[in-house]
Amino acid sequence: MRTTASLAKHPIHPMLIPLPIGLWIFSLVCEITSLVKSDTIWGAVALYTMAGGVVGALLAALPGFVDLVTLPPSSARRKGFWHLGVNLTIVTLYVLNLLWRRHADPATMGPLALSVAAVLLLAISGWLGGEMVYVHGVGVEPVNAEKLG
Repeated sequence: MRTTASLAKHPIHPMLIPLPIGLWIFSLVCEITSLVKSDTIWGAVALYTMAGGVVGALLAALPGFVDLVTLPPSSARRKGFWHLGVNLTIVTLYVLNLLWRRHADPATMGPLALSVAAVLLLAISGWLGGEMVYVHGVGVEPVNAEKLG
């Protein structure tokens, strides 16, 4: 099922999602390193990678939303709305995390807990996105048997 937001038959949303995923996971690694080593530079790197992940996620959300609203009513579309909801929750957690960090003691565990929760939700969101692609064929060009031969 081809998606609307695509470039040369390739869906744009999956091209953009590795950036925020990687930034957010690296942000969590930096947070843990900052706490273990008591080194504020790692905390700063965590902050910037977190912010970059938010920007990247919002950019990836635009073609994802276009694809979602143009899907016909189906179980894939319902999963897509769950995927959207989980992702909006993740972005909200990271925005709250960024705001909390502006005024928190670097040793505060609350922001770390938000990051762990967000990364766990990221795994759920990835599973939902994978279900849409691998089970329902969203964003996959149908293969004609004649093309194979």
